[in-house]
Amino acid sequence: MMKNMISILFMMGLYAAVQGQTIQGKVMDEMGTPLQDVFIYKNKGTHHVHSNELGLFEMNGLMNGDTLFFSSLGFETKSHLISQEDFSKVLKISLQAMTFSLDQVLVSNDLKAVNQISKIDLETNPVNSSQEMLRRVPGLFIGQHAGGGKAEQLFLRGFDIDHGTDVSISVDGMPVNMVSHAHGQGYADLHFLIPETIERLDFGKGPYYAQQGNFTTAGYVNFHTKEQLDNSSVAMEYGSFNTFRTVALFDLLPGAENQHAYIAGEYLITDGPFESSQHFNRTNLLGRYSVNLPNNDRLSLLFSHFSSKWDASGQIPQREVDNGNISRFGAIDDTEGGNTGRTNIALYHTKALDQHTFVKSRAYFSKYDFELFSNFTFFLEDPVNGDQIKQKENRNIIGMESVLHERLRVGFAESVHLQAGLGLRYDEVLNNELSRTLNRRTTLSHLALGDVFETNAYAFLNLDVDFGNWLINPAIRLDYFNFDYVDQLQTLYNTQSERKLFASPKLNVIYNSSPNWQLYLKTGIGFHSNDARVVVAQKGEEILPAAYGADLGSIWKPSRRFWINTALWYLFLDQEFVYVGDAGVVEPSGRSRRLGADVGLRYQATDWLFFDADVNYTLGRAVDEPEGLDLIPLAPDLTATGGIAVKHPSGFSGGLRARYLKDRPANEDNSIVAAGYTVLDMNLNYSWKRLGLGIVIDNVLDTEWNETQFATESRLQNEAEPVEEIHFTPGTPFFVKGRITYLF
Repeated sequence: MMKNMISILFMMGLYAAVQGQTIQGKVMDEMGTPLQDVFIYKNKGTHHVHSNELGLFEMNGLMNGDTLFFSSLGFETKSHLISQEDFSKVLKISLQAMTFSLDQVLVSNDLKAVNQISKIDLETNPVNSSQEMLRRVPGLFIGQHAGGGKAEQLFLRGFDIDHGTDVSISVDGMPVNMVSHAHGQGYADLHFLIPETIERLDFGKGPYYAQQGNFTTAGYVNFHTKEQLDNSSVAMEYGSFNTFRTVALFDLLPGAENQHAYIAGEYLITDGPFESSQHFNRTNLLGRYSVNLPNNDRLSLLFSHFSSKWDASGQIPQREVDNGNISRFGAIDDTEGGNTGRTNIALYHTKALDQHTFVKSRAYFSKYDFELFSNFTFFLEDPVNGDQIKQKENRNIIGMESVLHERLRVGFAESVHLQAGLGLRYDEVLNNELSRTLNRRTTLSHLALGDVFETNAYAFLNLDVDFGNWLINPAIRLDYFNFDYVDQLQTLYNTQSERKLFASPKLNVIYNSSPNWQLYLKTGIGFHSNDARVVVAQKGEEILPAAYGADLGSIWKPSRRFWINTALWYLFLDQEFVYVGDAGVVEPSGRSRRLGADVGLRYQATDWLFFDADVNYTLGRAVDEPEGLDLIPLAPDLTATGGIAVKHPSGFSGGLRARYLKDRPANEDNSIVAAGYTVLDMNLNYSWKRLGLGIVIDNVLDTEWNETQFATESRLQNEAEPVEEIHFTPGTPFFVKGRITYLF
């Protein structure tokens, strides 16, 4: 009996020795702040795990004498030799910040591995303006056509997204897109975000992510602000066209280990390059407090306020420039412009239930106001007073979300990561107005006036099943919408209501043969967002058309400082109805099909010299239209960006960047063409101790280019008949700006 017991214990010990043991740990920076997504691997092999949002990790199959490596972009890679006592405690690892190197970037079996591109780009090419932030998403182009205060027009994957209809944008989990907006569905004004406060950028293309819902057709972009500052700083900038900007960031708890607080402020004024001054000014304030609580819990509070006002020259007809009546920077109606503001309050809490389970929750409130004056057709509708319109609204947004994250142990996989979430967003939009006006002062008539009450409740379940080299990601999302519209132009206020439930299944497969190569297939169904006024006008029929997508791609590091990502993709969009905010009407746009290819390169030639390039091609067509009349207006088919960046240890840094947009059809038969462009930008910087000097030059070659273009039918006051042609907003000419920064 004793011999049998000894044999059993011996075999159990031998089995444990072969299978290895489990280590639980936590990864932090030098200030004790948990580090997320640290790549942790054993003996330089393929088996690896990541730290979660609390910096916690758990790794199986380890033995005494193994070596663990901890790698994260912007931190020195650290190794730890495992001893027997490490198995009986929580292993704490502190990583030291260091100069960025592509050596640190490893390809992991993670659905968001391609996001490392954004980390690389932010490290090597810091943003200089609000517009620059969105350009950090490979293949995403932007255009401004209302004096700098209006949200940018977006282009991605063959979509003219307008101001955000088909790409979801958020900041620290707060939605930027505005549902049922006075100007257009999905209107996404990012100007309340101070560039210097950005910590990281998370993006994804296609409808493949269960955590992302409304507006996520072409993709999503999430910005995350810093929870702590390395230094306090004050900066001033002065440039062409009477441009002045000052920004300050103050660390309120310097040296504190478990809590951080800072405030940031920005003020910007400029006249712009136009003959009629923009009189643009913007004010931004941001405050954030974060604390590490006992038992690995975390709490964060955020407050921000933004206000802006401006004048604009709008879009001008090409014929008036060609005949010499106005210059490229002139105007037909220079009384356009507007003002807008937003105040945000947000609370974030993470509750750790154990080493591999936590609940992450957030709640937010936003108060938003908007007023915009535009004139697209001049005297087409009203030959006496002109066609100027006013779009205005006041809005309150309330939202909350809780997500359970749990690492499960199952016999058929190395690990299973479960994410189960519930959320709610409620928009109260009061006095959503479209009116005809004269010179921004006199209201001539109301075209639309009403209140919108829109609720989006959602739930999702996401599983990451890790089989070692393989990751299988099945997921499902449910979105429930309740739309209420109160039409104030009816004699008795007419309340119209509709409801809709949409299910979005996803299935993604990733194969990692090594830390240097990944192959992935992403598939999923999403939906095209729609305005409440569309929903009630169509009586709930076909108002959330499905979007079917698939991506086949790879990420490859052929050498330690060379990164290549490629993707072939397809997206089919069902029938959609669109609310045209500029006219107050509903228009069908039909089904569409897009397929394309993305290629991205990142290369570090030396410790201080970096190269990057992205090329994106799309073939997009309207499915139900005859050949020759099936082009998608303003949808780009070929775009490219690239540049050189220098970050020298002597304190010198700089970059030279180019962006290219090919000619594209402005209407369905390509009889009107929106001209493409190539623009080159440059920046030079020098840091010495606590002082930094910089110069930014936009459009180095002073290229004549059109930032936004539309095929528009308009009539001038002296014209008997309307003319349809390109109407455009000129791109910025040669622009130089100097900057001085002081750290303390």
